[in-house]
Amino acid sequence: MASLKQIKTKIRSVQKTGTVTKAMEAVSAAKMLARALGARELYFHPLVFRRPVSRELYIAITSDKGLAGSLNSGVLRAVLAEASNSNASIIAIGRKASDFFAGRGFVVEAFHPNTDEISAELVQEIVTEVSNRFVSGAVDSVKIVYQNFISTFEQRPAVRTIFPLSLVELEKVVAGIAPAKGAFSRSEKGIAFRAVRSYTVEPGEREVLDAILPRLAGIFVYHALLESQASEHSARMVAMKSASDKSEEMAHSLTLKFNKARQSAITREVSEIISGTI
Repeated sequence: MASLKQIKTKIRSVQKTGTVTKAMEAVSAAKMLARALGARELYFHPLVFRRPVSRELYIAITSDKGLAGSLNSGVLRAVLAEASNSNASIIAIGRKASDFFAGRGFVVEAFHPNTDEISAELVQEIVTEVSNRFVSGAVDSVKIVYQNFISTFEQRPAVRTIFPLSLVELEKVVAGIAPAKGAFSRSEKGIAFRAVRSYTVEPGEREVLDAILPRLAGIFVYHALLESQASEHSARMVAMKSASDKSEEMAHSLTLKFNKARQSAITREVSEIISGTI
């Protein structure tokens, strides 16, 4: 039977492989969509159609718990900076986002706890929620706000537009997923937009787009959840390491004060004893 260390190593290896394959999936899906840009149906698809924005929906991803430095406040500030009108509503992923926006008068349409497990069911549920609201006209724009993992010591708030779907936004996500070096590194040319005058799609243009576009939206959500979790664990590790270092410094400082006070007390007692014998 494999040891715990071997199992943990295997888990990390599988997770890294999953990150690369998710990037490849996003690139391939984007290229497939780009090649279908000649399809007239794409421009009129409900998930791509652009209209004047008067009602906005934000998916705000924070943690359920605190003690993670400025991790959550960065996301919350980014949403406030983006929410330009009073008609903005929120789908909160994480208790911190739910409490923050509910306390400031925002309409929280739905709440999902931010747990360590990112399931396909959760991603599908979120995509279904926001796509239904966008297609129905309840909102004109859907954006997702999360902490983007740069390194162990650096995370940056990111804002991505999910609906209306855009290859430009998808390229930004792919650029953050693909490794900088290696066979799967991102290409300098990006995703090519190749309009085709005549393109036959089976079983039909609308059927193919109905299947592809929600999956592209799912890539946005899944990527954001992964980045948010990586950022949360890193930020909390750094914050707790800093707190531990500060506590050690304070304990050392208090120990010095205690020793000085103790030495002063001993010196005073000795002086009193000597004075009493004279």
